[in-house]
Amino acid sequence: MNETESLKILEKKIGYSFKDRKLLEGALTHSSYANEILTGSREDYERYEFLGDAVLELSVSDFLFKNHVEMREGEMTKMRASYVCEQTLAMCARAFSLQEHIRLGRGEEAQGSRKRDSIVSDVFEALIGAVYLDGALDEAKRFINEFVLKDIDTK
Repeated sequence: MNETESLKILEKKIGYSFKDRKLLEGALTHSSYANEILTGSREDYERYEFLGDAVLELSVSDFLFKNHVEMREGEMTKMRASYVCEQTLAMCARAFSLQEHIRLGRGEEAQGSRKRDSIVSDVFEALIGAVYLDGALDEAKRFINEFVLKDIDTK
């Protein structure tokens, strides 16, 4: 499957079509791919991850605040931490096979990095950042509600 097909498949899985496909490509690009394949390009997922992490924390905080009025601040903080931790996010990402769409360099691919929770969860946050940049907060919150918060008690 070529990259264009992979991106279209991912968009279908997440129910969002990017207006600016470069945002999606950036969110899926590991620095090893950028360095090896894109000949030194600095465009990788790390900046998107930074933004996606903030959007995720805001969205989860909003959800907990509105849906758990009985909780005190400390309880909400602990619950939010469990929702946005590496293991939980990697599990949420694997539910729609995000790991299959990550653009890795040859060395990282050979090391099995596609299976590492740290990379999968980072790319998941980067994808949230890309959705936010492309479609604004409402789209990012819809994505988070669908892939993180929906059925969170059973995850």
